[in-house]
Amino acid sequence: MNSSDYIDFMAITALFQQAHAEFRNFLYEYEVYTLLSKSGAETPPRSHLMLRGARASDEDLVGIPGERAVLKIVSPTIVHKTEVGGVRIVAKTPQSVRSAQRRMLYEVPENYAAWIERNPDAAPPSYRNLSGQALVAAISRDVKGVLQVQFMPPDSDTFGHELIVGLRRTREFGMIVSAGLGGTDTELYAQRFRKGQAIVAASTLMTDGQTFFELFRQTISYKKLAGLTRGQRRIVADEQLIECFESFVAMANFYSPDNPDAPFVIEELEVNPFAFTDYLMVPLDGMCRFSLPEDRPVARPVGKIQNLLHPQRIGIIGVSATRRNFGRIILENILAQGFDPQSVTILREGAPDKSGVQCVPDLAALPHKLDLLVVAVGAAQVPDLVEEIISRDAAHAVMLIPGGMGETEDSRERAAQVVAQINAAHSRGDGGPVFLGANCMGVVSRPGRYDTWFIPEEKLPRDRGKPYRRAALVSQSGAFMLHRSSQCPELVPAYMISMGNQTDLTLGDMVSYFKDSDQVDVIAVYAEGFSDLDGLAFCRAVREAVMAGKEVVFYKAGRTPEGKSATSGHTASLAGDFMVCESCVRQAGAIVAQNFNQFQDLFLLAETLYGKKIRGNRLAAVSGAGFEAVGMADSIQSDDYSMQLAPFAPETVDKIAAVLREKRLDALVGIVNPLDINPAADDDAHARIAAILAADPGVDAVVLGLDPLSPAMHTLAETDVPAFDLHAESSIAKLLPDVAGQSDKPIIGVIDGGRLYDPLRDALMAEGVPVFPVCDRAVTALAQYIQARLYADLLRGGLG
Repeated sequence: MNSSDYIDFMAITALFQQAHAEFRNFLYEYEVYTLLSKSGAETPPRSHLMLRGARASDEDLVGIPGERAVLKIVSPTIVHKTEVGGVRIVAKTPQSVRSAQRRMLYEVPENYAAWIERNPDAAPPSYRNLSGQALVAAISRDVKGVLQVQFMPPDSDTFGHELIVGLRRTREFGMIVSAGLGGTDTELYAQRFRKGQAIVAASTLMTDGQTFFELFRQTISYKKLAGLTRGQRRIVADEQLIECFESFVAMANFYSPDNPDAPFVIEELEVNPFAFTDYLMVPLDGMCRFSLPEDRPVARPVGKIQNLLHPQRIGIIGVSATRRNFGRIILENILAQGFDPQSVTILREGAPDKSGVQCVPDLAALPHKLDLLVVAVGAAQVPDLVEEIISRDAAHAVMLIPGGMGETEDSRERAAQVVAQINAAHSRGDGGPVFLGANCMGVVSRPGRYDTWFIPEEKLPRDRGKPYRRAALVSQSGAFMLHRSSQCPELVPAYMISMGNQTDLTLGDMVSYFKDSDQVDVIAVYAEGFSDLDGLAFCRAVREAVMAGKEVVFYKAGRTPEGKSATSGHTASLAGDFMVCESCVRQAGAIVAQNFNQFQDLFLLAETLYGKKIRGNRLAAVSGAGFEAVGMADSIQSDDYSMQLAPFAPETVDKIAAVLREKRLDALVGIVNPLDINPAADDDAHARIAAILAADPGVDAVVLGLDPLSPAMHTLAETDVPAFDLHAESSIAKLLPDVAGQSDKPIIGVIDGGRLYDPLRDALMAEGVPVFPVCDRAVTALAQYIQARLYADLLRGGLG
């Protein structure tokens, strides 16, 4: 049955309408139970609201089933009721219920006032600057009454037998569903358990009940509920959990900022906990906040990114006639990259430029519309310039180099003016120009034959004739991209794009463009934050790119409360901003890095291994250094990935044994995985054994330690000893590229040595063989890469 068949959206909307009419943006707990009953939840408890100042009859007080009753304080300001005595279980008699109700109406405000005075920073705004009896009186005025709820004893009160399920609207990713270990200690569980064990989260627009259940199945919570731990029994059916998740996902997508017809938007909906009684899911507490829909972000003409990356005509504002300023360096780099000088125009008053590039005094004097206008002037000039560019329809795409736009208090008003002008243009005609930046370092487009980085050649030498790979590096930080280019010249993407502060074009826009590009197979993204709902757009684009056979590598900065402000609230703190981002992007199919080194490593593997087949996660590890072989074995598992050491086929063992006998190493080497082939193994032995292992049908990838310090290996670029010369025809630098090129499986090299061996690394990298400086880093990167490739295959097979 489809979720829309049993969810009464009209009744749920009526709940929101009634609360909104009472100037509330939240539902009381008893209203949440009504919402759950209209959403298909199977066992919401019976409840009765005892309003403050009203006297309930004896019949009302005993009308709820059971011998006991749960009493809960009802107040818009008291969230954590248990801490202040706001939850009590009493015998279900008129006297017991009335007595407890009267106590609570006096004691709870006093307890809450005392708690606020101990935690003044956590006080609701309306209670700040109040103390003593004034604070107690204010809290009392907000108490609506006491809710009497049916007591439903759970099947078990042991650890792990309560479930939290929540929805949260996020600014970047829209609606998020999360589920995991519930109860009063749920936040502690999330902090102390390994990632993904206590709580899981997903974008509701990119999942469904069954898919989210498969994610939830990996948690400790599921193992406890399903009776998969020692001495436990199952207390809930998988079908119940799937129906619950399906209902929450459907509600989220209906009351979503992404739904143009949504009458309201759910800001947060949480049930903590669901308990379980005789195979029934029973919500024991719930909260819900909602809001009115807002205007959706303006649509940008993303197709004009083509003009940005492959311009026929470029204009530059900000080139000095007398000094080597940023604009002058940008001009030099554009021309050095091979762009036709006849197709470049400098906008500047005065004499012709010494470069021979034509000059015009201003935008009005342009002889034609530009594909790309590069703006390299002070930030104060930008708003007026943007207005003129738009009014004159001077360019399809504009690159805003200046910093200081919207990054300080003084510049935010000016930045807002720019955004308003750009958005207004997007709503008219062909959408006006697209803008990259501000505060961006620009673009290196090798297919477009231009480079707008303002870094001089002396500071960052470019090998401009070097073949590039079918990859794009998109970075919110220009400096991050610059430093990666300096440290890792082996990364040679076709495009390098500095996004800046996303005044207009966003990370999602760029991935949306590249997912359809016939120039790119790999997209690598460094992100610091997303514009409103752009995280969702980004994930959709990632999914489409992966479905089209492309690979996406992703790193998100701001992972900790120190890197980004911490969130608050149960659902928010359990599924915080970074967890949501990582979960959504990973589920979309991206390869997610945990640090800068991993990002570089995964990008390198994606660039070099894109055409290789990934059939499984069975690794063959080889080295002549014993510590390295053991280190590879130690690195095959973590919280984020898992590989296995491949068992060698009998034919493989025989072939390796033959090589070892030929090299007189058979008495020294046992043929096991990992394989320590002894420091006496030469280049030929390394290459032949790598080829044998790659041919084994039970091996999916090979990591090969190349023992650069071994006297048996040709690993030196400058040497008088022929046996050490890496330029020799028998060297590993000559042999391994042939082995790797003839195999459709990944073959990775490890060169654990100092700068003396950089030429060997460079030689292998130039031939497309990825090389790592240490073995554990190689295995970690390869394991993450393989796991992501296998997941992408599942998505393409329709199992995601």
